[in-house]
Amino acid sequence: MKSLDDLITNQILDEIWFSFVQSSGPGGQNVNKVATACQMRWDVRATAALELDVKERLIKLAGNRMTDLGILVIEAKRFRSQEKNRADALLRLSTLIQKALVKPRVRKATRPSLSAKAGRVADKKKHGEIKRKRRINPDELE
Repeated sequence: MKSLDDLITNQILDEIWFSFVQSSGPGGQNVNKVATACQMRWDVRATAALELDVKERLIKLAGNRMTDLGILVIEAKRFRSQEKNRADALLRLSTLIQKALVKPRVRKATRPSLSAKAGRVADKKKHGEIKRKRRINPDELE
């Protein structure tokens, strides 16, 4: 597993911009005065730090966090300090990038063998025969 420093290079850090807003929820007397929630924005489509296929996977993984312009928005407001929320946002970004770097396995189309086909047909015939034996013949009732 790559570290945060390996995934988020200086080039990516230069492209990220942070803004701090007031956080919702409990926080005592400071909650209405101090802007501790971190909003991190990064233009994924414009970055040169990632390859095109990694960008596409990242956009797909980000889901609702992507804007129509291709900007990834991560909000971090778990902690009561800007530093911890900023680090949390960067950690979540590195996790997303790490998931996007993994190439999905290509499915190889396969066909059942002739013996497998024959076995399936034999099973179907056997099951049909069992059901046929269960039927009531109206001629036998009289």
